[in-house]
Amino acid sequence: MSRSSGPAELPLAISRDVPESIPTQLAEQLRAHILAGTLAPADALPSTRALAARLDIARGSVVAAYEQLSAEGYLETSKGGTRVTKNLKLQEVLGARSGGTQPGHLPRSQQVMLSNGEPLVAGGGVRPPRPPVPPRNRTINLTPGSPDTSLLASTAWRASWRVAAAEPTANYGASGSPALQYQLAEHLRTMRHTVCAPHEIMVTAGARDGFRLLLSSLRTQRRERPLRIAVENPGYPSLYQIPAVFGHEIIPVRVDQHGLDPASLPAEAPDLVLVAPSHQYPLGASMPVTRRLELLDWARENNAYIVEDDYDSELRYVGDALPALTALSRQHPDDRTIMLGSFSKTLTPALGLGFMLAPVSLHTDILRLRRVMGNPVSALTQDAATHFFARGGAHRHIARMRRVYRQRRETLVTALAQSRLPDWVNVLPMDGGLHLVLEFTGVYASAGYETLVCETLMRSGVEVAALGDYWAHAALTSRSLPPTGTDVPSDAQRTFGVVLGFGVEAPHRLQAAAQKMTQVLDSMGVA
Repeated sequence: MSRSSGPAELPLAISRDVPESIPTQLAEQLRAHILAGTLAPADALPSTRALAARLDIARGSVVAAYEQLSAEGYLETSKGGTRVTKNLKLQEVLGARSGGTQPGHLPRSQQVMLSNGEPLVAGGGVRPPRPPVPPRNRTINLTPGSPDTSLLASTAWRASWRVAAAEPTANYGASGSPALQYQLAEHLRTMRHTVCAPHEIMVTAGARDGFRLLLSSLRTQRRERPLRIAVENPGYPSLYQIPAVFGHEIIPVRVDQHGLDPASLPAEAPDLVLVAPSHQYPLGASMPVTRRLELLDWARENNAYIVEDDYDSELRYVGDALPALTALSRQHPDDRTIMLGSFSKTLTPALGLGFMLAPVSLHTDILRLRRVMGNPVSALTQDAATHFFARGGAHRHIARMRRVYRQRRETLVTALAQSRLPDWVNVLPMDGGLHLVLEFTGVYASAGYETLVCETLMRSGVEVAALGDYWAHAALTSRSLPPTGTDVPSDAQRTFGVVLGFGVEAPHRLQAAAQKMTQVLDSMGVA
């Protein structure tokens, strides 16, 4: 079985206010992850030194926890490090804990953890990648959403495409390559704490492709009537403009510091709610678990579905990556969440690759429609991606880019602080992603001033995006909005400012951009 080559990224928390010792807390949490399926046989664990540094605890505590789990048979240590025991008899362990439950009656997550997969092996050396070419234009590109793709062409990346091209596959079925589905299931398990069977994953050409497919399937299921879709306001225009184009009813819902509030949803329940719970775009809110559970309860009570836009959750710089909303939903028999994923931010938008994970109640209808429409992702792309994931290339690249982006984020935040922005400009807190938001306050919080700032910055050689462009009323026609009861805010209720992307520029250019922005904003202040 081909497992993810890098250490699994797990949510672990140590408390010094409980009676249990730190080694006991750590051992209990790791044991729970093994039994829940988020850690599977042969998975690598972080080194004792790395985990101790991450949790800010003594290395001896990690050593003691690992030794305890090794003595219990959960872990094994070799020259390659510490791993979950390869031949761990989870059937026996789980049976003993549940009073003799038979393997055939295990919960779905545990059955998935015990299933077999076919590994793909790719080999051969290639030339080392060329160093990135520095930008030739003088304009500093701080438009949000653009990742740095100059570091992607590693040996593993080039070898994956060479192997895929050497033996091209003619075609795959509607769901995609079974080998790629397996690798995506492993990616969701280790990176997003979501356990699923490979066949439940639909390979897509990105989040928008998956969303279009979902809308088409649901419209047929709901007898061809237009769907009512609640969207975060402000939110990600490229997704909520899609249903508007197809004549569906868009219901903008205001977000607060914790994301979308289920209590703000209209009395006439929508069919879908589109949310980004782990990292709301563009304001950056992370939805707490209490609100996530409220949203899932609301969906079950109203026969609605939650569409989780999981666009860049791996790029989190403060604390552990948050488990996906889908991971919570799948623990309930009435799963109401559809996860849309894409690798445009973590790898490259040029790949045109994503996935959709839908509940059983929708999967059959979506698959039937996909068979009619065909899968738009080429077999060559799917094979190359399969090799790249199987060789650990994706895991290593995402970990590397997280470090690179964290450094660039810190550089930009520090440079803005040192440049002393005017007191009417706030830097909103942002725990992850590829952008920052500068919020305008007081008399400067207006659409006209926002536009003026963006135009002046462009003439000064810094390209940014206007925060006002992310509000629903700025992107949708009045015909696309419901006639009454909408939550489209007036200018006085909206947030204005600029959105700054730091994905593509080098640190020294980010520092230069911060200085230019401060100069422009200072010059535009009112005495």
